[in-house]
Amino acid sequence: MLNADAQDFVISPELAAKIDDVLEKHDHDFTQIVGVLLDTQDLIENNYIPETVAFYIAQKLPIPVSVIYDCLTFYSALSIRPRAKHPIQVCRSIVCHINDSDKTYEYLKELLGIDFGETTYDGRFTLEAVPCFGACDVAPAVRIDGVVYGHLDTKEKIAEVLRQFT
Repeated sequence: MLNADAQDFVISPELAAKIDDVLEKHDHDFTQIVGVLLDTQDLIENNYIPETVAFYIAQKLPIPVSVIYDCLTFYSALSIRPRAKHPIQVCRSIVCHINDSDKTYEYLKELLGIDFGETTYDGRFTLEAVPCFGACDVAPAVRIDGVVYGHLDTKEKIAEVLRQFT
């Protein structure tokens, strides 16, 4: 069981049809499960995969639901908990750390008024620490809505990125 919010989630007929479309787009191919989950997560308001959706996808493919949970808990772009409209993932790799990602995190924390694992009062941003997402050439970096923003070494650069999501 994930959490109360995810457990109480009901799949509407409209959402079921959209998930079916995602499965069709991926040819009902279980080897494309990560893509299926990413596309499905984009359909859900709080950017996560509720338990009922995980079971729905497992039944439709068909694959064991444990395979879905393995993906959901392994890949940082996926979540089993409700998040904000725009999850901000802060890279915590050694390369970003050497390039002062701690300062980037402090600027984000100051600008947003939240810490890791928290969501802004308006539901726009959730701040998440994640392992490397392959943006070492632009470290320190963050990923927002799947898009990487790099060279975020000043408060002004970070504020400029955040303004895009207002």
